[in-house]
Amino acid sequence: MSLALLFPGQGSQAVGMGHELARRYPVAARTFEEADEILGVPLSRIMWEGPAEELVLTRNAQPAILVHSVAAFRVAKELAPEKIGAPAMAAGHSLGEFSAHVAAGTLLFLDALGAVRLRGELMYAAGQSREGAMAALLGLEDAEVERVCREASSPSGDEVCVPANFNTTGQVVISGDTAAVHRAMEGAKAAGAKRAVLLEVSGAFHSPLMLPAEEGLRQRLEGLTFHASDFPVVSNVTTGPVPDGIGARDLLVRQLTSPVRWSESIATMLDSGVDRFVELGPGAVLCGLNRRNAKGFDCVSLGEPDAMEAFST
Repeated sequence: MSLALLFPGQGSQAVGMGHELARRYPVAARTFEEADEILGVPLSRIMWEGPAEELVLTRNAQPAILVHSVAAFRVAKELAPEKIGAPAMAAGHSLGEFSAHVAAGTLLFLDALGAVRLRGELMYAAGQSREGAMAALLGLEDAEVERVCREASSPSGDEVCVPANFNTTGQVVISGDTAAVHRAMEGAKAAGAKRAVLLEVSGAFHSPLMLPAEEGLRQRLEGLTFHASDFPVVSNVTTGPVPDGIGARDLLVRQLTSPVRWSESIATMLDSGVDRFVELGPGAVLCGLNRRNAKGFDCVSLGEPDAMEAFST
């Protein structure tokens, strides 16, 4: 069997995340303690006790998900080294690509955590400087979504709307200036979309509105050492394996303003011979998407101890 690791992105956070994992497994507890020390903030308390309004803030949610994912990966390696120790590939949804690079050894946990905290702050600031919105469109083909976004954008470029997440066939998230996103939602309904749902976000992620965040993230990543990966990490931007450390740095920056091509990334893994998936982190969003992206292929979510124990036996 050929196993691939999947790491979730922002939106999968929930109060209590990782608490039971840390209570049962010392390696997980040390991971949360390490994160608190690195960041100098009680991130684990926010994760375990909330309030939800604080956890959902981009600067907290992004590092929280990375920490949970890394803790889960470390526990899984300890409990089932023969299964998790040598995966064929890995991929992460948006923020989760940083988690994938930590698991693959491309980035040290210390470096990734600091970069992700900054990433969240920069993305929030970009959202405050230019108001944006995101919406999920259900029931339209990708080409139709792209057309709707083009027609909703202004010819001058003052108001833009673009596809942000190609999650599965028929489920695409759009992003951009608020007025343009609302026009695209109306256009999608007219084109036959089953639903058009506005999302609760602090900015227009994976759109040109995130351009102000690129330079700060680039400077931070240029100061970090990127190592050769232990196994290939599939890029959200290209849907192919990241070629090397320099490529990883560039793609993580480009990811801010590029769409997450998730369904194509999963297709890359399947074409490479992957026949089993493990999701590491809070929730089970990616395994849910795999019901369409990799129908008939096993996907297990390993974010909590009971699932860990079942997987390792």
